[in-house]
Amino acid sequence: MAHLSVDKLTLNKIVWPGTHDSATNGIGDPMITRWFGECQTLSIYDQLVLGTRALDIRVEEYRRVCHGPLMSYNVEVVLDDVIRFVSETQSEIIILEIRTEFGKKDPPGFEAYLVDKLGQFLIHQDDNLFDKPVSKILPKRVICIWKPSKSPRPSRGGPLWNSDYLKDDWIDTDLPWTKFESNMNHLRNQPPISSRKFFYRVENTVTPRADNPVVFVRPVTDRIRKHARLFISQCISYGCAHKLQIFSTDFIEGDFVDACVGLTRAKIEGQV
Repeated sequence: MAHLSVDKLTLNKIVWPGTHDSATNGIGDPMITRWFGECQTLSIYDQLVLGTRALDIRVEEYRRVCHGPLMSYNVEVVLDDVIRFVSETQSEIIILEIRTEFGKKDPPGFEAYLVDKLGQFLIHQDDNLFDKPVSKILPKRVICIWKPSKSPRPSRGGPLWNSDYLKDDWIDTDLPWTKFESNMNHLRNQPPISSRKFFYRVENTVTPRADNPVVFVRPVTDRIRKHARLFISQCISYGCAHKLQIFSTDFIEGDFVDACVGLTRAKIEGQV
């Protein structure tokens, strides 16, 4: 965002480069299970330096990051990387989604922990922020969306945002064209960006299936990762590029970030 005009850039014009299962670098056993659950090889800090601006973090009862049954480091590692990055920059805004993994218990006292840890950087929930210039939101830097399983949801107007503010239409498939078409159809059916009071995520990912002999994440997701720029160009062709907000991937690379930044720049200049 430092390379864009923060006076012209509003939250609803940003295409946020995101990562799917962001904190899975080093998850599981490196010789046995890691290939089944690792969706990123970079640390959270290195992802942010590369250009990632939307993070997908899953936790369990003891505040460890997880992906299904596989465990990784304590979520404090994630938060420390976020704090380090925003402390080293001036105008970068991050969407930090943290949710309790499916089938796991909520970490006790987690909402208070997040507020205590990130408090000085948190952008409080406010429906009026979406069409505000980034320059009017700074120096606050982190939109933290907390999605517990059974604990009370964050209250409107508080320091954390609840699940109503980040939506997607996930389908579980290992077929890239099926996912590509589903992503496009759902995006085209989203409300106009001018009236949308939530962030919408499109995930350029596919997932291994038990009935397919290829069950490692990397070779499966490689089938669709290369189509990120094609998806953006198709969004432009179909006239829905202005609706694209969070665009996420496995194993994020610089070209993916560049494509998202390019579309953001086009939005600011009124080209889409």
